[in-house]
Amino acid sequence: MMIEQKWNRLKELLREMESAVLAYSGGVDSSLLLKAAAEVIGARLVVVTAYSETYPQSELAAAKEFAETLGVAIRVLHTSELESEEFVRNSPDRCYHCKKELFGKLRQIAADEGIPFLLDGSNTDDLNDYRPGSRAAGEFSVRSPLREAGFSKADVRDCARMLDLPVWNKPALACLSSRIPYGTRITPTILERIQSAEEFLHAHGFRQVRVRHHGDTARIELEQNDFGRVLSGDMAGKIIAEFKRLGYIYVCLDLEGYRTGAMNEALGSLQRT
Repeated sequence: MMIEQKWNRLKELLREMESAVLAYSGGVDSSLLLKAAAEVIGARLVVVTAYSETYPQSELAAAKEFAETLGVAIRVLHTSELESEEFVRNSPDRCYHCKKELFGKLRQIAADEGIPFLLDGSNTDDLNDYRPGSRAAGEFSVRSPLREAGFSKADVRDCARMLDLPVWNKPALACLSSRIPYGTRITPTILERIQSAEEFLHAHGFRQVRVRHHGDTARIELEQNDFGRVLSGDMAGKIIAEFKRLGYIYVCLDLEGYRTGAMNEALGSLQRT
């Protein structure tokens, strides 16, 4: 199916709903979904962005800015993952507990507004990764119109570029907690250290980054075409100095490069089923 056909199918699905509550993260997936929903649902669309210590504050500002370009007002929902022991202990089903809280609050908003549909920005590629949050989505009857319309991640970016959306090439987003190995307790101090380390790399022109936290070791994931920049001139020295200032003793560059769900690679096959 061509991108234009998928885009039209997406709008058809949304038009049939007539009203919806949309969980909007500010990433390219939910931004494309927001664009379509704003066009066909309009005033009967409620857009909610969750915010907590697990996401950089800059992402909230960027989400608001994009929504404003579409003439859409968003509601900011403050969530409290770090008050949940089930989340903080960081078991492999961590995301389930986070999404359960989020979707529960969104479902209440939908009930208060008399709106039957709750939407997220999942695409078909998400079916191929370990995503316990999808179990929570099922429990709260969350629909994923991008997936229903057949959008892969590449399709989402292609369509966003076709529509000239400024977010079409935005780096993939993920909760800062996803940088911490399962079994390591999540604390505000660790989250702040990870955020500062990634902000430093972004400030030096690295586009897609992950700083994986392994105790006193920082494992940096970058796109492989950025490896040369790290190893040339004094860049490596700057990174090492900054990361040690933040509290890391060892600083490593992952030669496999950036990939989504890297922390899931340690999970056994039984946990993936």
